[in-house]
Amino acid sequence: METNPPKLKAVIAADARLQKLKTAFENKYGECPAFYASAPGRVNLIGEHIDYCGYAVLPMAIEQSIIAAVSVNQSGSIELANTDPLYRDYSVSCTADIHIDRDNPHWFYYFLCGVKGIQEHCGIRELAGMRCMVDGSIPASSGLSSSSALVCCAGLATMEANHKMLSKVELAEICAKCERYIGTEGGGMDQSISFLAEKGTAKLIQFNPLRSTDVRLPDDAVFVISNSGVAMNKAASNHFNLRVVECRLATKVLGKALGLDSTGLMKLSQVQTELQVSLEEMLRLVEEKLHPEAYSLEELTQSLGTEVLETVLTENTMHVSLFQLYQRSRHVYGEAQRVLRFQSVCESGGADALSQLGALMSQSHASCRDLYECSCPELDRLVDTCLQSGALGSRLTGAGWGGCAVSMVTRDKAESFLRAVREAYYPEDPRRTALEQQRPLGDPLEQQRSLFVSAPARGATISVE
Repeated sequence: METNPPKLKAVIAADARLQKLKTAFENKYGECPAFYASAPGRVNLIGEHIDYCGYAVLPMAIEQSIIAAVSVNQSGSIELANTDPLYRDYSVSCTADIHIDRDNPHWFYYFLCGVKGIQEHCGIRELAGMRCMVDGSIPASSGLSSSSALVCCAGLATMEANHKMLSKVELAEICAKCERYIGTEGGGMDQSISFLAEKGTAKLIQFNPLRSTDVRLPDDAVFVISNSGVAMNKAASNHFNLRVVECRLATKVLGKALGLDSTGLMKLSQVQTELQVSLEEMLRLVEEKLHPEAYSLEELTQSLGTEVLETVLTENTMHVSLFQLYQRSRHVYGEAQRVLRFQSVCESGGADALSQLGALMSQSHASCRDLYECSCPELDRLVDTCLQSGALGSRLTGAGWGGCAVSMVTRDKAESFLRAVREAYYPEDPRRTALEQQRPLGDPLEQQRSLFVSAPARGATISVE
């Protein structure tokens, strides 16, 4: 694996998307870009909502990406524009303290998260002036990590414009932290795969320390992404952060019930590490030590104390009065088991490997739906449709509450599967039909379709002409 994001010699004329972006940049700013920064989206094959609990996940990068065409100057400002007219321009002074408005998560604030993260990490007093034109082919609010890819793209562009040299791991860790400027308490999976991905392989991403391992997917299987048509913006609600908080509270309560010093415990994986027991044993301990009924704020205050609660709750979860600790813990420990089993099956192969992998994916969805409660009726309907259309396994991917499902299908049945899902799910709602437009293969807009096969793509890059 390369230490730093690779610099590629871009053949602009042969790349329709880059040519279109270059033309848009020149029309906007009257000059040529100096370089292009690119960061892919991702699909998480299995391991949902467990990265921020300290457990390994198993995503792959997808071909859809965020690309920024960038020029560098001494103007003292950073100018941002987007090829999509729905997203307005924005500019900020290089000398000003960059402000991120959590209450209005516009696209440019995600970009500025990446800028601010690099600035603070590298101790840059005055940033280089930049003109940036951003183009995205990842459907927004679809669970394919469009927001994190934008943060990563911005971080990479800022590093390059300011002549800094950071490793992929450093960039991933910086971008995971700086996305919290906009209020999302993620665990780092999205940023890690965006930087660490390699073409042709999925990755087992592990944390503390951050590292990745190639996971070769079965040759006779393909993974199909399908958009439910329901948008979900993590930063615009408290659904995501509430789950993070519930897992932190579960860590504290479980640790205390097991006689551990819970002062420094914030992740469910830390409880397992302290006890040095298996995930199966952790599931047993959850059954024994946590009650299925919701924990009230009063009960948690009596158990943990007001000061502890204040360190765990986020700004947008302060008003919550009931917390599901038992259900969230069961999901996390069970999902962590499924990730390791998925990796093991991929490594060992065998005649029934596909059926095993499919079963693990479907079990993951059931857990997300019933224990983590991060699905929605449309996603459940889409997953059922995919299974009825020939998928060996199907599950929501990403934060949930909308967005996409990922399904595993045998290569020889991919076309019939796409046709069956397209006919069964999308005509039910005119909005879905509009999403899933028929476009010829090779059309640049093909990447924005709502039902497509994706192979593991490469990670973030800098391209120059």
